[in-house]
Amino acid sequence: MDELLTPDHTPRPAAAGLWSLLDDLGPEELLARQHATELDILTMGITFTVYSDGENIDRAWPFDVVPRIIPGDEWSQVERGLAQRLRAVNMFIDDLYNDQRIIEDGVFPPDLLQDSANFRPECVGAHPKFGVWAHISGSDLVRDDDGTFYVLEDNLRVPSGVSYVIENRAVTKRAFPELFGHNRIRPVDTYTDALSRLLASLAPDGVRKPRIVVLTPGIFNSAYFEHSFLAQRMGAELVEGGDLVVGDDDCVYMHTTDGRRRVHVIYRRIDDLFLDPEAFRPDSLLGVAGLMRAWKAGNVGIANAPGAGVADDKCVYAWMPDIIRYYLDEEPQIANVPTYRCMYDEEREYVLEHLDELVMKPANESGGYGITIGSRATEEELTACAEAILDDPRNWVAQPIINLSTVPTLIDGNLEPRHVDLRPFILTGESSYVTAGGLTRVALQEGSLIVNSSQGGGSKDTWIVDEPRDGNQWSQSQSQTQSQGDSAQQQSQSIGGGEA
Repeated sequence: MDELLTPDHTPRPAAAGLWSLLDDLGPEELLARQHATELDILTMGITFTVYSDGENIDRAWPFDVVPRIIPGDEWSQVERGLAQRLRAVNMFIDDLYNDQRIIEDGVFPPDLLQDSANFRPECVGAHPKFGVWAHISGSDLVRDDDGTFYVLEDNLRVPSGVSYVIENRAVTKRAFPELFGHNRIRPVDTYTDALSRLLASLAPDGVRKPRIVVLTPGIFNSAYFEHSFLAQRMGAELVEGGDLVVGDDDCVYMHTTDGRRRVHVIYRRIDDLFLDPEAFRPDSLLGVAGLMRAWKAGNVGIANAPGAGVADDKCVYAWMPDIIRYYLDEEPQIANVPTYRCMYDEEREYVLEHLDELVMKPANESGGYGITIGSRATEEELTACAEAILDDPRNWVAQPIINLSTVPTLIDGNLEPRHVDLRPFILTGESSYVTAGGLTRVALQEGSLIVNSSQGGGSKDTWIVDEPRDGNQWSQSQSQTQSQGDSAQQQSQSIGGGEA
């Protein structure tokens, strides 16, 4: 499925105005606008880090100027589904660290928890404010051939990418000011205000003006651009572990030129095991000794809470529909991708017999690493994958290969279809907030399903478009769609692309 064009190259209603503009611009002007956005990105210093051969290489953020468009009514359904999912996730995490009712009632297997790489015994008995552990999450979504959205996986530990959502919008506004001036595109820059309010709400009771800090591993981290960006936008201090200390009163303080200053909330961008050398890895130079004591005493709020990653496990993901039904007594409003759990004999046998038809994923990897796409793997790769599954079945799941939706993408001056996914960001506290769209990642290689920027992918701005109140879309009558469809076919040919 192409999200902008129907099979006969007619633009979908929400994309009619964009496609008409692309036709008016022509290939040379469109390419000029692409180059202008790339210059913007270089000038603004929007980068990401690739780890290669032991070196940290900063690269300009890869961006495609042609936006992705999702109608507002479709997105409203996705918003509700994501908010529902995160309510259940947080109830699940809180239950695991306390009563474990879901295990006692036979809904969730105890051995899955016992073998979890991200369950933190140090968090047992903790009660974070509002009962929320995963305050900031990024759920990866995909669409199949019929346009249905599915959750591909949950990211609950230290999800990254929201800064690029905001920056993508900034450069796209400069690229297509004509469209932003006349159409109802939902904003994305409200995120940092919502994040700031959420973090402030996590302060200890009675604190009226909390001091909030963003805790970063440092400049060599791949997401350091985002750490700095968010701290600046929120007016928070960007700190490293050495800037903080836990006092004898089990409160957290920041070293300043005027002496120590109390810290009330920490937005941490450090993995659990490096967060507190007193509680976790004693060799960690990134964290703050005693931080877990301060958090469990209620003297500092931490987002995301330590231990939230217990639900950020591709095996746990397979139980999400049951988790939603158990805690909320509701049917999931957004579906999982069907998932085979290799820890079970029957499901593992099916996977091993159908390796070339499935995507095999290790349970706790991220960034697309460790994944084997059966239809594109060599015999040697499939054999190695099978051996890894047999060696540690608990660590593997498999899913059918989904033919991801495509969006026209500017490739060497031509518009060509490329596969995309989407990572919206969800804030959960007293209430929920879902970004208007999210980070669209695009596989720049023809036919590729790997969208991660660290593996050659790029990104697009994502537009959630609401229909104008007078019933006209993009300042055009829907009756004009067919004539614009003729124009769309010419555009596809004039810019030299294959079918989009």
